[in-house]
Amino acid sequence: METNKRPDSMARINTRELAQAFIDEQVAALRAQVGDKKVLLALSGGVDSSVVAALLIRAIGQQLVCVHVNHGLMRKGESEQVVEVFRNQLGANLIYVDAVDRFLTRLEGVSDPEQKRKVIGAEFIRVFEEEARKQEGIEFLAQGTIYPDIVESAGVKAHHNVGGLPDDLKFDLVEPLRLLFKDEVRQVGAALGLPDTMVYRQPFPGPGLGVRCLGAITRDRLNALRESDAILREEFDRAGLTSRVWQFFTVVPDMRSTGVRGGARVFDWPVIIRAVNTVDAMTATVPELPWALLQRITDRVLSEVPGVCRVLYDLSPKPVATIEWE
Repeated sequence: METNKRPDSMARINTRELAQAFIDEQVAALRAQVGDKKVLLALSGGVDSSVVAALLIRAIGQQLVCVHVNHGLMRKGESEQVVEVFRNQLGANLIYVDAVDRFLTRLEGVSDPEQKRKVIGAEFIRVFEEEARKQEGIEFLAQGTIYPDIVESAGVKAHHNVGGLPDDLKFDLVEPLRLLFKDEVRQVGAALGLPDTMVYRQPFPGPGLGVRCLGAITRDRLNALRESDAILREEFDRAGLTSRVWQFFTVVPDMRSTGVRGGARVFDWPVIIRAVNTVDAMTATVPELPWALLQRITDRVLSEVPGVCRVLYDLSPKPVATIEWE
C-alpha cells in the first residue's frame, strides 16, 4: 500500500462500532510501534490533536508527554478545558506552558496579517522546541495529520507543529489519524469519550484570535474579542444554532467609533459578528439569523464587554469576501 493513499477497502467510519474497531486496531498498532519509548505531542485542544492524545493515552498511558502552549490567543476557557479533560479526567502526562506574555510581547506593533502569522508560528516552534529539549527518552513525535492534509499539501502541514523543529530532534512520526477524514476523526473522538465541545469544535485558525483582533494586537482589544466571542457562542448554544451554523465568531478591528454611554461621549471599538455556512470552505453563504437573537447578542456585548460601542453583522458571502477577515 502506498503510504499517502487511502486504501479503497477502508470502510467509512460512520458508526460507533466502526469507530471502536478503528480504536482497537490503532491501540495495538501504536503499542507495537512505540514499545516502551516516549511520545511527544503538541496538544492544542483542536479536534485532531485532542483525538490523537486520547487515542495515545488509551494505548500507552504515561509514555505520552503532551505539551499545551497557552499563547494567549485561545478562545475563552479553551486552555482550561484542555487541562480539565486531559490532566484531570484522563490522567494525561500534560505539560502546561503559560506563554501569554511572551507571545503578546513579540506581537506588539505587528499589524500585517501575514507577519502576525509568521511571528505566532515561529514563536510556537521555539516554545515547543524548548519543552522538547527538557524531556528525556523521547523518540517519537505524534501529530494530528489527517487525510486531507496529505492530499492538499503533499506532506505534513506546518500547523501540526513539526515543520520548524531543528534537524537534531530526530523524532520518528506517529500519525494514527492520517487516513481519516474530519468527520471520521470526530466519530473516533466521540467513541473515546471526549466531550462534544471538543469533538465538534469549530474550525479555528492556527494563529487563533490573532487574526480576528485586526491590525496590531493589544491586550484590551484582545480581551474584548474573547469576551464578545464567548457571548456569541453562549447565545448560539441557547438558540440551538451551534450545530446548524458551520462557523461563527466575532472580530474586533483596530478602529474606534463615536458612541454615548452614561450621558457622555465615548470613542470605542465595534464588534463584528461573522457567521457562515459552507460545504467545502471554497464558497460560503451567510445565514439569516433571528432578529431577536441579534438584539440579545448586541445588548449583552454592549453591556458586558468593556470598550465596545457598536455591534455589526457581516452579510458578505464568499466570494467576494473570505470567511476570516485576515
